[in-house]
Amino acid sequence: MLQVPFIRDHREKVIEGLKKRNLDATQMIDEVIALDETRRRLQTELDNTLAESNSLSKEIGNLYKSGQAEKANALKEKTGELKESSKTLGDDLNATIETLNQLLYKLPNVPHKSVPAGSTEDDNEEVFRKGDIPTLHDKALPHWELAKKYDIINFELGNKITGAGFPVYKGKGAKLQRALISYFLDKNTAAGYTEYQLPLLVNEASGFGTGQLPDKEGQMYHVTEDNLYLIPTSEVPGTNIFRDELLNESDLPIGVTGYTPCFRREAGSYGAHVRGLNRLHQFDKVEILRVEHPDSSYKALDGMVDHVKEILDELKLPYRILRLCGGDLGFTSALTYDFEVFSTAQDRWLEISSVSNFETFQANRLKLRFRNSEGKNELAHTLNGSSLALPRILAGILENYQTEDGINIPEVLIPYTGFNKI
Repeated sequence: MLQVPFIRDHREKVIEGLKKRNLDATQMIDEVIALDETRRRLQTELDNTLAESNSLSKEIGNLYKSGQAEKANALKEKTGELKESSKTLGDDLNATIETLNQLLYKLPNVPHKSVPAGSTEDDNEEVFRKGDIPTLHDKALPHWELAKKYDIINFELGNKITGAGFPVYKGKGAKLQRALISYFLDKNTAAGYTEYQLPLLVNEASGFGTGQLPDKEGQMYHVTEDNLYLIPTSEVPGTNIFRDELLNESDLPIGVTGYTPCFRREAGSYGAHVRGLNRLHQFDKVEILRVEHPDSSYKALDGMVDHVKEILDELKLPYRILRLCGGDLGFTSALTYDFEVFSTAQDRWLEISSVSNFETFQANRLKLRFRNSEGKNELAHTLNGSSLALPRILAGILENYQTEDGINIPEVLIPYTGFNKI
């Protein structure tokens, strides 16, 4: 969440920045500033009252020791009043802090200066495009029909076992899925990211730390009896490795990668655009995330973008990169680049990665700090990106690599699959 001192010192900048999200936050910002003034006043009054109470307690003790019990007893009445006053002040302070925090939870991150204004995905800015869109044969099929034709993904069986959005991969489909996971992890570890195997369930504090809660609880599967959440992305457990940590500046940068299944309810998602692998409730994803010094986080973001580009270049898929506009920007992000591959059989672009810089927004929630060169504690910057989400990458490969007599495997994946054609 946003830092109160930053809001207080840069009121106009925050208000103007949030307008890029089509949010007039003037009233909320002024309420935050007013509540913070009340919080600081109450804290000062409480501190002074406690100090006075402690001073009187010492004085009373000295009076008893010197045999002045009458004076000591007279002062005890005053300490009782101070204790009652401190309790009232403490209750008021806690209530003010809770109200302030609840308001801060509703404020999204301030977009980076490079984020374009806009309301919908139509206003996103294309910043890069590479790869030729292949010309397919006359009988080319979309991936869900290819999956059935070659018996590599069974959507009906997944529906039988669980429900819509839980496909079953089999045979060469399952091996291709595993090959992609191994290839992505190998690319990431070769680039310096440390591989982790992470939990698939997280507690409420972890969901809050990365900003899924209280914003996206409607999209998360909730195990109510244990109050745990199935992860929507490995960003959540991966970033929470560093919750409540005080790092040394020399520890930075930190890179983490991990493969996990991901779970999203995707409530309200219907229609042809979510058919097949286009949108699922359970899907596999390999993630990269970074903890960076604030001075170098945007250079690191560029490096992450280049890393994902290299993977797509090796897969030889046509892709483009979009800089998201304010209206399409995620709640926690300051700047996001979306990668999309072109689905030739569907004649549309499919999002396969988002690479984002959250600046201090997550770190403030996580209490993720480092001790800087001056010995002062400072919030780190967190970043993350898909490297990559598998369903739409798989859809792109099946559709773009199809021929009249089968589906070719990208050359870079053949050492992982052990076969070159489906």
